Amino acid sequence: MNPFSLEGRIALVTGANTGIGQAIAIALSRAGAYVICAGRSSSAETVALAGRARELRLDLSDPLATQDLFAQEAIDILVNNAGIIRRADAVDFTEADWDEVMDINLKAVFFTSQAFARSVLERKSEGKVINIASLLSFQGGIRVPSYTASKHGVAGLTKLMANEWAARGINVNAIAPGYIETNNTEALRGDPDRNRAILERIPAGRWGQASDIGEAAVFLASPAASYIHGAVLNVDGGWLAR
Repeated sequence: MNPFSLEGRIALVTGANTGIGQAIAIALSRAGAYVICAGRSSSAETVALAGRARELRLDLSDPLATQDLFAQEAIDILVNNAGIIRRADAVDFTEADWDEVMDINLKAVFFTSQAFARSVLERKSEGKVINIASLLSFQGGIRVPSYTASKHGVAGLTKLMANEWAARGINVNAIAPGYIETNNTEALRGDPDRNRAILERIPAGRWGQASDIGEAAVFLASPAASYIHGAVLNVDGGWLAR
């Protein structure tokens, strides 16, 4: 048996329409899973690239949007990737920006995971939850107060849920991506000074690829990671080790 195979598994990836979410969906499919690609906008491109997949329109600005989803389909792997960011100085940050980020990045992660776990436990099955954390689960950052708070929260929830569910057949872990080449980092990569400063800090000497996160997700979703619970895996080229 291949310990990295996901044959026969059904996965749900939120925020799968682009970037890291798209790469995770493609990687899970290549490992054998059937992938439900969820997002506020169309995931048709991801579905076409992944093959064994379908899209689902899902707006997690309503943190309870998935409450009935897991009763309709026996999902084995949940990847909580959907997230947003708002930037402003802490002294100017608005309540609206705080609430919007926290609802999607943290509240939806918890209640989606809760609904998933209830389904897995009712089926007396096994499940995998993979949360997408951040370097800002460990660092403070600048001008992103709600994002930083939400990603610290994701790391904490990952450990809390692992503590409660590990003995009940559910693995809960997280991935903390480093600086990854996506649309979200295009401005940073286009700024010669910022790009140089970032590369000088990364021991690997390069920006990460979205596929680097996808393959890490395959590992955590696979039987090979069956004894890993409550971990936050840094996939950052060594950034946090510097």
